[in-house]
Amino acid sequence: MSTLSLPPISALATLPDEEITNILDLLFEPSRELHALSLPAIRAACVPTAPTPLASYDALVDIVRAELLTLQSQVATHSEPSPTQARLVAKSHLLAILGAHPRLGAKKVESAQSAAEQAQLQQTSEQEAAQLAALNAEYESSFPGLRYVVFVNGRSRDVIMQNMRERIERGIYSKEELEAIEAMACIAKDRAAKLLQASV
Repeated sequence: MSTLSLPPISALATLPDEEITNILDLLFEPSRELHALSLPAIRAACVPTAPTPLASYDALVDIVRAELLTLQSQVATHSEPSPTQARLVAKSHLLAILGAHPRLGAKKVESAQSAAEQAQLQQTSEQEAAQLAALNAEYESSFPGLRYVVFVNGRSRDVIMQNMRERIERGIYSKEELEAIEAMACIAKDRAAKLLQASV
C-alpha cells in the first residue's frame, strides 16, 4: 500500500495488523491508543460470520466512531469526586486519541491530510493568526486535556472561529468530547472518499 492510498475494503480481512493501523493513520491521525481500541472491532467485522460484513470505508469509520463513543461513555468526568482507576484510564486513552489532531491553524502539521484540510486557515494575516492562537489557548484552558477538533469542510476561518467561541461559551466538557468524536468521523469519511477517488 502506498503512503496515500487505500486498498479495496475487501482486502482488509487478509491484511496484517500493521497495514490496518496504517489505514487508520490515514483516515484519522496516528495514535497507538486508537489502534488498540479499533483494531479488534475491525478484525471482528472482517470475519465471514460477522453480523454486518465490512462493506465500505464509511462502515469502517462507523465502527471506529462506535468504539470511541463507547470509550467516551466510560471516562471519568470533572464532577466525579473519586473516579475509579478504570474511568481514569479510559479518560487518558480518549484524550490521547482526540489530542492526536493538530491544533487548528498550527504552523507545523504532521499529516498531509490535515495540512491540506487546514490550508485556507494558513492564509491569514499576523493579526488573524494571533486571534486563532488565542482562541486555541482559551479553548484548551476551558477544556483541559482537549484540543478543538472540527470538520473544516471548506468553511471560512471566521465561521470556524465563531464555532470555537460558541463551544467555549457553552462550556460543557462532555459535549466537547462528543463533538470531537463526530468531527473525527466526518473527517475520516471525507479522507476516505478523496483517497479512493484519487486511486481510481
